Parts: sequence; structure tokens; C-alpha cells
Amino acid sequence: MVEKQILKEVLDVAMVRGGDFADIFIEEKKIVGIGCEAGRIEKVHSGVDVGAGLRVISGHSTAYAYTNDLSRTGLLEAAKIVSHASTGDKKEVNMDFTKVKPMVDFEFMEHPGEVPTDRKVEVVEAADKAARSLDKNKIKQVLVGYGDVVQKVAIANTVGDYVEDERVRTRLMVHAVAALDATIQTGYEAVGSLCGFELFKNYSPEQVGEAAARRALDMLEAKPAPAGKMPVVMASEAGGTMVHEACGHGLEADLVQKELSVYAGKKGQLVASEEVSVFDDATIDTRYGSYRFDDEGVPARRVNLIENGVLTDFMYDRLTAAKEDRKSNGHGRRESYQHKPIPRMGNTCIAPGRTDPDKIIRETKNGLLVKKMGGGQVNTTTGDFVFDVAEGYLISDGEIGPMVRGATLTGNGPEVLRIVEMVGSDLGFTIGTCGKDGQGVPVSDAQPTMAIKQLIVGGTTHGEPNGKIRRI
Repeated sequence: MVEKQILKEVLDVAMVRGGDFADIFIEEKKIVGIGCEAGRIEKVHSGVDVGAGLRVISGHSTAYAYTNDLSRTGLLEAAKIVSHASTGDKKEVNMDFTKVKPMVDFEFMEHPGEVPTDRKVEVVEAADKAARSLDKNKIKQVLVGYGDVVQKVAIANTVGDYVEDERVRTRLMVHAVAALDATIQTGYEAVGSLCGFELFKNYSPEQVGEAAARRALDMLEAKPAPAGKMPVVMASEAGGTMVHEACGHGLEADLVQKELSVYAGKKGQLVASEEVSVFDDATIDTRYGSYRFDDEGVPARRVNLIENGVLTDFMYDRLTAAKEDRKSNGHGRRESYQHKPIPRMGNTCIAPGRTDPDKIIRETKNGLLVKKMGGGQVNTTTGDFVFDVAEGYLISDGEIGPMVRGATLTGNGPEVLRIVEMVGSDLGFTIGTCGKDGQGVPVSDAQPTMAIKQLIVGGTTHGEPNGKIRRI
């Protein structure tokens, strides 16, 4: 992408006034997006973004500049800008680049750049048709979105590391709206992987469309959710939304070091039930949050964060690792060359246990079964959260009962992990784009089926003096 001799010259200029570390991140990103609404293809767009980000770390301070001019002149100009952030004598740096080897490799079978646009449009149309065909009267609207990203990066630094990498991600999402009389409900389904167009050999677009529409239709018949404290079973199909939001962010080293995490100062302590182990592993094959290298050129690896309830580690980038005189464990990520890297999750998972998932439901006398999570809010400083339940069922006498709607879950992440009573032997994933500090990066989250002793479930109660339903 850029000659190594130029990279050496640029990094040398960046460190001319001193500093402890400098790196350059060069990116070429090609994106394709297709949207379908009201049964018609509304947009087909593609684009290419090319640029470089330059960083100098001096002590605990960071200077960052970016440019879309990859000429020698443009890169040197950016290097001069970041060099002004450091003071002191120039340090000797290692410019004898060594190509870093990944700990894992990924193979892309059907590169999306080689797939005609017509085939991608067919996938979108198939998902739309499948969703609408379930009930042409009740399904009122279907939104389908397809996207693929091909990102090529080159990373070099003053330690002498050099990395070249290609990341390919493909995804499909379907949002269905169903209505019956005055009741309107929605259903959502999304699939995505670190892979090419072969994604649709594992997930047919028809299945994705039908899943979204079926969820919306079922919600029309669902009963209002009850309110109050009750046992909750989180099915593996719910994915790891809760572990990501209520736990994962609090395990990112920058928040810990700023004491904006409930886990600050608790390393080595029991922070969860002994049934619970949490890890982040960006090396899992084809998962949406996987990568060979993070965006600082550090090879991805599995990091055990909580082991049998004990807090063992955090997720570090180079800067936060240097503050503790240790090495990064491969979690420095950025949205693009326009952003500096910060500690981020990849694939965050609660490890599977040994209990049969069906046994967990049988041994829950009464409660709520959550099969799909919706949106929510989390305070990383305290761990308090509120989540919507996109698909939930009552459990009665150990059996799955009627579907309910309008349920929310309220609790505290660390407290919830402490009261997990059973952990299933299964594991289910969800995908998403994680937002932090104005940056979005692709992630996956996973969890097994889990029995939680008690959560506050918000729903509906009757018997108000004015006869209205009160939302809790």
C-alpha cells in the first residue's frame, strides 16, 4: 500500500521531537450496501475510503492525525503535526521492520468483490419475499439491509512491527412490522460473519426473513408481560447482549484505569458465581467480531477475563498496557484510519457450563424465559442496566408457557453474575456494531442458557384507580 522506506521516513519524522512510541495505520476500505423497503430496492451504494492515521505516544499522552493523502508529502505533513506533541531528545527507534505472524488464519471462500451486484440484490429480494409471504395481511412493512466490507490494512510502528491484513465481513438484517387492529409489533433478525458471500450457505436469506416476520406475528398474539421480581432464564438464542453491555465494557482497561468501571480494583476477587467464566476471543472462526490482528498490529488471542467467578484480566490496547508495564493482549481497535485505537471487545462470551439446557427450564418452577434481547442502556460505572425483551415466554411448573410482550429486565451486571444458578452446555451468538467514544466496530457476543435467581421484570399491572395500565 505504501513502500516500507516511506513508512520508515514518516515514523522517523513523527518521533523527531521525542516520544515513546509511534505507529501508522493505513487503510483501504470498500463497502457495498443494498436496502429494500416497501418491496422495492431503494438503494444500492458502494464506496471506497483510503487514508492513514498517525499516532505518537509520549508518556500517557497521545497525539493523533489522519489524512487521505497517501503520498510521501501528505504522510510527512501528518507526521510533522503529531511530532509537536512530544518534547525532549529524539530516541533511537527500530526501523528494521519484521512482519508479524498471526496466531490464527481465516479463509474467505467467496470474496464479495467478485460477486455480481445482481446476486446480492437477489439475496435481499428473497429475504423480503419470505418475510411478506408468512402473512400478506398482517405483515405491513419489511426492511431488508445487506452489507459487505472489504478492508485492507497495513500497520507499522517504531518497535519494528509490520502487519498486512485483509478483513472481509458480510451481513444481512431484516426488520418486519406486523399489525392487527390497533396493535403493532416488530420483529428483527440479523446474521453476519467474518466471511464472504459464503455466509448464505449457512444462513439462507429466506430463513432470516421468515424469522423476523414470525417474531413480529407471534408478538401480536402475545400476552402483556407481568411485572415484579422473578427468576429469569436467558436462553442461548438470546445471545450475549447482557454480557456485552452489563459486563464487557466494564472489563475494558481504559474504563478500569479511569475508575469508570465497577470492576476497578477487583482483580483477583470473586465477582461472579463460580458457575460463570467470561472470555473474549477474536480468533473464533468466522465470527463477526473476529480478526487476525487488532488495529495496532497485535495478534488476536483468547483472553480469559473471569474464571470460575474470579476476575483475572482486562482487555488492553498498547497505551493502557504501557500504563501497567505489560503488553497489549490484542484489543486495540478503531472504526477507521480517522480514529485512534482504544480498548474494545471482539467476541465476548460467557463460557458454556455442564448443565443440559432443558434441565434448566424444567428446574425453574415459575419465571420468564428470554429468547431474544432488544435494546437497552447500561451505566458502566455502576453496572446498572435496563434491557428490552424482544421475545420472551412465561415459565410455569418447569414448562414453557405463553409468549409475552412489553417486558424489560432491570438489574446490575455484577450482581446478576453473582446470582447465576445454572449454566447450560450450549452457546448462542449474536452480532452487532458496538459504539464507544464515537466509534463503531463489529462485534459478536455469546452466552449459554443461564438460570438467574431473580431480576426485576418490567411489564404491565392492572388495578390502577383510573383503570389505566401502568408501565413499570
